[in-house]
Amino acid sequence: MLNYIWSGLIIASIVCSVFLGNTENLSEALMNSGASSVQLLMTMAGIICLWSGIMKIAVESGLTAVFSKIFSPIIHPLFPKLDKNGEAFESISMNISANLLGLGNAATPFGLKAMEQLHTLNGKSDTASNEMIIFVVMNTASLQLLPTTLASLRLAYSSSAPFEIIVPVWISSAAALSVALIIACTLNSSKRNGCRSWN
Repeated sequence: MLNYIWSGLIIASIVCSVFLGNTENLSEALMNSGASSVQLLMTMAGIICLWSGIMKIAVESGLTAVFSKIFSPIIHPLFPKLDKNGEAFESISMNISANLLGLGNAATPFGLKAMEQLHTLNGKSDTASNEMIIFVVMNTASLQLLPTTLASLRLAYSSSAPFEIIVPVWISSAAALSVALIIACTLNSSKRNGCRSWN
């Protein structure tokens, strides 16, 4: 679907530039976009590699268990069926940690691993479990305390204060996560405590 959307946008841009007589700007954009894309990629690569390496060290050093204990009071009520010492719980904790730091790319491997483990605990059913749905909601509307990736993008585009958007990020991400969890838990219906069933 995204391929069709991007193709449509490109075709629409070309058609509009021809009809509006802006073919010179289009040609210039085509020539410069490749160089700017590579420059942005190199800028982001260093940040992503650094934090991904730090998250890998956290896994190898057993720091994931520490994160699990820290986030246990918050995560366990949302995932009451999960073992606090289980791999799925640790992966969810690390995913949340990476998202708190605004490291979406570093959070993705932990998110995929957590979803795979939740899928296994769900008996590899074609129907998503309550835990899988809540995790997707939390991962999509994640709280960001330190928007590292966004700040890196702003710095790449010559922002003099790349972290000046940190307060609006706190407010918007906290609001999004709160609303998402409230809606998700409200739609549940079978459990008395925590989040309820989606059936």
